[in-house]
Parts: sequence; C-alpha cells; structure tokens
Amino acid sequence: MNPTEGTPLLRACGLKKSFGQLEALREGNLIVNRGEVVAIVGDNGAGKSTFISCIAGALRPDAGEVFLNGNPLELGSIHAAMRAGIATVYQDLAMAPELSVAENIFLSTELRRRGIAGRLGLVDQKAMRARAAALMDELGITTLADVSAVAGSLSGGQRQVVAVARAVSRAGQLIILDEPTAALGARQSQIVLDTIHTMRERGLGVVLISHDLPRVLEVADRIVVMRFGRVVAEVAPRGQTVRHIVSLMLGEESAAKESAAS
Repeated sequence: MNPTEGTPLLRACGLKKSFGQLEALREGNLIVNRGEVVAIVGDNGAGKSTFISCIAGALRPDAGEVFLNGNPLELGSIHAAMRAGIATVYQDLAMAPELSVAENIFLSTELRRRGIAGRLGLVDQKAMRARAAALMDELGITTLADVSAVAGSLSGGQRQVVAVARAVSRAGQLIILDEPTAALGARQSQIVLDTIHTMRERGLGVVLISHDLPRVLEVADRIVVMRFGRVVAEVAPRGQTVRHIVSLMLGEESAAKESAAS
C-alpha cells in the first residue's frame, strides 16, 4: 500500500506485553503523522520503554498490531522495523569512540570500494565522509563540521546528533529517541532539539521519550501520557504546564475528578 494523505505514518493498536505476572504494557495505542513530534511521558515503570521496544522490534508484543504507512509491520524484529523505515536511538548511543563521525554513522553498513577492492572488503572512506557531511547538512547540524573527527572527542550533544544522523541514514521515516537530552546541559540539549525540529521539517515522524518536561513542551506537537502500562491521556502542548503534565502522569487529576463526583 502506498501512503495516502489520510493514512498516518505510524499506527500502533492494542499492544500488550507481560513479563511473567507483570503487565508492563496493557494497552498501547499510538498514532504518529509525517512531520510530527509525539512525546511519550510517564513516571518510571509507566511502560514507555516497553511500548517503544515493541514498536521498534526489540520486543515482540503478546497482542496488538503496528502499521507503518498503512502496511502491517513484522513484530519482534529490529531488522524488519529498520527495513520498513523505523530506527531507534537509545540512551547508550552505541557509539565506537575510537572511530570517526563518518565511520560511526555507517557502522555495520560501511560503503565498500568499487571493483576488486570492494570485493576484498576494503571500505570507501572518502565516500562515507562525503555522504556523512551531506547528511549533516540536510539535518542542519552546524556544530559538527568535521566528520573525520574521532567520536570520543565529541561533546555529549554532538554524540547524540551523530547517533540521530545514523538513525536517519538507516531508516528515514520514523525516528524514536529515548531520553536524548538526559545528562546534557542546556546548550547541548538545544543542539538535539534543533535537530528534532529539522527532522520534523523534513517530514519525518519523531517519537520522543523524555522526563525533561520543559523540553517536551517546547518541541512536541502532541504529548501522550502513560501510567501503569496504559495510555491515559493525550494533550496538545499549547497552554499546558509542567505541573499539569505531572498531575496526569501521577493520576492526581483523575483522582480529583473522582473525588469531586462522589
């Protein structure tokens, strides 16, 4: 099926996942459109990581379906998710500090030289640097001019955007970011947020997992709130406050309504 104007980029329906007696994900429903940033928030243990792991193929859900561009996604396979256009940037980034920026972007997908050299497994460093530089330019990343720089010499924010660039190069439709600004200062966090804005402008879908609620309110188009393995609320960020989002995460608002009704 070809994507149409009325078809969301991603649609996850009724995802469930248990680990023994623990119901980590009870009812995972999510829609992400092209050029949209959707943040998923919740307290620790709310089910956020399990939810995105089911979408990304790292976990096979016990029930439910995931569709990308209207097509059913093979569940429980990271490779199938990546082939379909989904990539995830986890907190550990999985960077090789001794390799260059370009080499990290093409890690495990290295470009080979042409002819006999390529058949012998020789890597085309020049082509990788050129493509890496072009990708950085497309993403509007101006803080990292030298793709030959060793990854271990980069700041936290720079390493994060390299990981994002790698995800975009491999998937290019839906990017899932797991706590991308965790442990980053304000300046480094802004580098990451600027990259998220650029991905949105390019028409990519972005799913953002974050405890940094002020940043979430700044960058998200929609905020999905999870509690005890369920999606319990969905709000637009305009006019919202951190305090209100926290009350939704903790269930204080629903408890107050029930108390008022009784």
